[in-house]
Amino acid sequence: MNMEKRNVCILGAGGRDFHNFLTKYRDNQYYDVKFFTATQIPGIEKRVFPKVLAGKLYKRDIPIFPESDLSMLIKKYEINDVVFSYSDVSHEDVMHKASIAIANGANFVLLGGKDTMIKSEKPVISICAVRTGAGKSQTSRKVAEVLKKHGKRVVAIRHPMPYGDLKKEVVQRFANYADFEKNKCTIEEREEYEPWVERGMVIYAGVDYEKILKEAEKEADIIIWDGGNNDLPFYKPDLHIVVTDPHRAGHELLYHPGEANFRMADVIVINKMDTAPKEGVEKVLANIKSCNPNAIVVKAESKIIVEGMPLRGKKVLVVEDGPTLTHGGMKFGAGIVATKRAGAIIVSPVKSAVGSIRDTYKKYSHIHDVLPAMGYSDKQIKELETTINKVNVDVVIDATPVKLSGIIRINKPIVNVSYVLNERGLNLETVLKKKKFI
Repeated sequence: MNMEKRNVCILGAGGRDFHNFLTKYRDNQYYDVKFFTATQIPGIEKRVFPKVLAGKLYKRDIPIFPESDLSMLIKKYEINDVVFSYSDVSHEDVMHKASIAIANGANFVLLGGKDTMIKSEKPVISICAVRTGAGKSQTSRKVAEVLKKHGKRVVAIRHPMPYGDLKKEVVQRFANYADFEKNKCTIEEREEYEPWVERGMVIYAGVDYEKILKEAEKEADIIIWDGGNNDLPFYKPDLHIVVTDPHRAGHELLYHPGEANFRMADVIVINKMDTAPKEGVEKVLANIKSCNPNAIVVKAESKIIVEGMPLRGKKVLVVEDGPTLTHGGMKFGAGIVATKRAGAIIVSPVKSAVGSIRDTYKKYSHIHDVLPAMGYSDKQIKELETTINKVNVDVVIDATPVKLSGIIRINKPIVNVSYVLNERGLNLETVLKKKKFI
């Protein structure tokens, strides 16, 4: 019996959307993916998903449109299924998208692990989070350092950030600084890759995560999935570690797919206990007891390290990780905490912002006293540089995971602020021993 193909559109942000297509819809004769939409990341809606990556059923590039046009596009392309495929979105916002789909006659689809998680031949430890900026990356690196100390060959695979030419980003391997230039990495990409390379470790990323896995397996005893936002793992984990943030207590049950991560976690890390309010920690613990009582709980702090001159009394501009402040919803990060502890005077950069940086403040009105390190294109990186250099301060606090001085020219002294995971009581090494990874 011949079944009529279902017309599909995939709502995304340049990562999970492509993975869902490649694992569920590519070479699937029952579906025809008509288009993707894009949001969250500036400029990515003006591309296509190339036919050379789309499989034998697609004789054309698949267009990518702005999500704001969704209602019109559902009708134009007679869409049957709207597939939601990006992360760190409130449950309320997800249901608004669902309502748009349903109001225009389409189904609203959320894919789970059985259709999208790839099984590896090597053990996989996934580190994910309930929100962007919870401390997932430092937890990933801590796990890697423990495994490496015990003689394991560790390779990390990072959640995708394919913001350039997709045909050139199918499989990306980063082992040295030259690889960043070769792959024309954005600031956001370098923030995630550089700390691994600095520690002498290899990290992969790209578009096709089945091909990426095959390459990583050749040089790894254990693979670490270094998740992005609060997304689910792309690989079926043998141990699933999920990081929570008591500064945003309760968000572990309010955001998608962070709540799914929270409920499926084998290990839950409560991070930032040194700076979070006691009631926030208690709320996270109560939600663990209610939703995932069998999870192992690791309590930790995000230990802040300040490298540079004394800051007391100095006027400072604080630059923090962009995604944590934007779709992560945080008003501050480690840079603000370090600056306040040091007795410095924080100067707001809002009035000095130019171009897309100024637009970022309009879009994310909760940000006031800190500069998000936006850098998704050469033009935006230049606008970030101009904004930093316009602010009248004595010192720039670089609290991003990457040293900005290696990317842009800053006309003021720089103090670098970094952070590492420091467990309290039960530590990740003990957990890894108990689970027989070491």
